[in-house]
Amino acid sequence: MVDDAICFLTAVELAAKVRRRELSAVEIVGAFLDRIDRVNPALNAYVTICSNGALEAARTADAAVRESSGEGLPPLHGVPFSVKDLVYTLGVRTTSGSRIHETFVPAADSRSVARLRASGAILMGKTNTPEFGYKATTENLLFGPTYNPWNLERTPGGSSGGAAAATAAGLSPLSVATDGGGSIRIPASFCGVFGLKPTFGLVPVLPGSGGWKTLSHVGPITRTVRDAAVMLDVMAGADEIDRTSTRRDPASYAAQAARPRTGLRLGYSPDLGFARVEPEVARVVEGALGAFEELGHSIERVQLDLGAARPIFEVVVAAENAGAHRACLEEHRALMDEALVKFVERGLTVPAVDYVAATQRRDELAAALAACFGRYDLLLTPTLPVAAFRMGEPPRQIGGIAVDSLGWIPFTYPFNLTGNPAASVPCGRTAERLPVGLQIVAPRHEDGMVLNLAAQFEEARPWAHLRPEIR
Repeated sequence: MVDDAICFLTAVELAAKVRRRELSAVEIVGAFLDRIDRVNPALNAYVTICSNGALEAARTADAAVRESSGEGLPPLHGVPFSVKDLVYTLGVRTTSGSRIHETFVPAADSRSVARLRASGAILMGKTNTPEFGYKATTENLLFGPTYNPWNLERTPGGSSGGAAAATAAGLSPLSVATDGGGSIRIPASFCGVFGLKPTFGLVPVLPGSGGWKTLSHVGPITRTVRDAAVMLDVMAGADEIDRTSTRRDPASYAAQAARPRTGLRLGYSPDLGFARVEPEVARVVEGALGAFEELGHSIERVQLDLGAARPIFEVVVAAENAGAHRACLEEHRALMDEALVKFVERGLTVPAVDYVAATQRRDELAAALAACFGRYDLLLTPTLPVAAFRMGEPPRQIGGIAVDSLGWIPFTYPFNLTGNPAASVPCGRTAERLPVGLQIVAPRHEDGMVLNLAAQFEEARPWAHLRPEIR
């Protein structure tokens, strides 16, 4: 097989070829290392590449295949994966995109990484993130910016921009990412891949730095829904080390994605009651809605107002960010991104009573969403109101109305507050051929239903065959 063809196989296909001895893990890892060597300099998606460790793991994987004749191997045996540089990796530096932690090497894997390794997956390296994942684009003072593979003048979004760019460009079939306000779904939308923020706690976040304590989710970025479902099957489930982690659905997520549900009641909100959307993006998203009716589901416009999410999120994220990074500010201010410094300082002014009051209003927000799910099985929205913008030039206006830094991510952070599972699926392109995402949201713990509807949409409007021209 030509190396680049290997790199655009799905994780499920790669695992099957390893089991059948049609490809060796060494061949697969070698193909990805070669493509990373050629493509990553232009993208800056990977910031640490585990060449020697990946090849060693591949040789061990191939020995296991020979000994077992391909029988009884774990589900992702021989399949490469990447990990966002916020997530702990045993023996591999984890900088969090910060000069403060430039040489930090964790003494343990995060549970998500440990479970992937136990499933036979092979760590290829760490992907770029803004410092401590604090913003929705991907650049930092340590490694510089990551670029969008569909247009190298555009941002891939963030804060999991390195993960999404690597996935879209054929540098990683499976990518571990995190999402505290949209950080999986934003870059998935901008880069034309699939990204799932699971139910809060479904994938343990520890061991780790523990920032954004009640907002951060760990989840997959992949090119296909099925790959994400298999990945979630491996990563999901409670662990005593993380008290916020929850038990998983006993049914396989891959199996739930594979059996199409019929007659689902879908609600579509074009604005969540408060968001502005660029007309071209709105047209692309609404042009995709007919696919759901063709699949046999009903779809209605929802009168849903989640505008209260913004002031709640502003208080919660500021306080939790400050709590996580106050010590860094006190000891290493000169090494930090100045915008992050201001963010931490703002959080330090939030009174405890305001934080508690915000958590109470957060419960009211969740109740409003729960009432919506009393009428609909799933909620659909645009993932973002804009397509990928030029590096360093976030939109100042959307639909002719002035917006600030939260104004271009209005559809994502409300569901970090409520903890609901939410995914971004590619649903079309702009006139400039930039990807547009559609968001699918479900009641908490109904991750299988999100995956099921996403898989149906993928079957009706496939996207994985689309590849950026970057070579």
